Amino acid sequence: MLHQIDLSRIDLNLLVLLEAVMEERHVGRSAARLNLSPSAVSHGLGRLRGLLGDPLFLRTPRGVVPTDRALELAAPVAEILARVRSVIASAEPFDSARSSRRFVIGAPDGASAVFLSPLLEVLRRSAPGIDIGIRQLLPRQGETSPLPAWSDVIAELEARVMDVAVIPVGEAPERFLRRKLYEEDFVIAMRAGHRFSQEPSSTAYCAAEHLVVSQTGDAQGFVDVALAERGLSRRIALTVPNFMFALAVLAETDLISALPRRFVAMHGRRFGVVAVEAPVALPRFQITAVVPKVAMMDAGIAWLIGQLEQAGSGVEPSGPAVG
Repeated sequence: MLHQIDLSRIDLNLLVLLEAVMEERHVGRSAARLNLSPSAVSHGLGRLRGLLGDPLFLRTPRGVVPTDRALELAAPVAEILARVRSVIASAEPFDSARSSRRFVIGAPDGASAVFLSPLLEVLRRSAPGIDIGIRQLLPRQGETSPLPAWSDVIAELEARVMDVAVIPVGEAPERFLRRKLYEEDFVIAMRAGHRFSQEPSSTAYCAAEHLVVSQTGDAQGFVDVALAERGLSRRIALTVPNFMFALAVLAETDLISALPRRFVAMHGRRFGVVAVEAPVALPRFQITAVVPKVAMMDAGIAWLIGQLEQAGSGVEPSGPAVG
């Protein structure tokens, strides 16, 4: 007969503590989140170490880092707690009109700046008490294949750093649910009156000075792969950490940049930025909401996915605005 663990002797709140420290990576922030003292969190971690036979978290000057064992436990613990929360929530079904929940959505700002406006309009009409947090995401630099480029985000979803990720992937691991919101491609953006808008050839494109959105400053991306396939290259004169910053810089310089079509169509005009079709074939991307399947047992998360789909269905493609 298999050895049975007596759960009555174990405080299952320790799993909640493990989840919080895994997400916060800091004892003090975890304590504030759980309304506990830092010493209580440290004591709880000590009990967990004894139960699981592993240090679980190692102290650093900036907080704590999980051990390999803690990382292995993150997903199953998140699944257990999601099931418990689902059971408890079933006693009082989720009501979007009365809820005051806060959801965190991770996305590149080139995507969040597109879906956020229609999403907020949906919330204003049907869920006025719900709050939204947007977490800025960018792909892993140096990766040009979609899924590896967003592998860090997949790990953060499993660690419940955010509720949903909206990223340009067409596939995800089996344990995740994907919902297509809209399709996106890239156009070449620049200030109004830029000479490139009058002669958008591949020769002029390669001769121009380029701006690339890169959180780390690494300048290589999918555009460079597309150029290399044709034996072409470009000079990247500047990298900036997000798409909105890119619009502000383009407005004041002679730099050009490949930016998402819908993003430029929605926000370029107020910066005096226009766009033309790319002179070389660039890939299209499917903008997808990704969430762990286990999280869909939470009626609130399932509702949020539906609202994102509704917001995405209202995002219409638009041609370049040439000035």
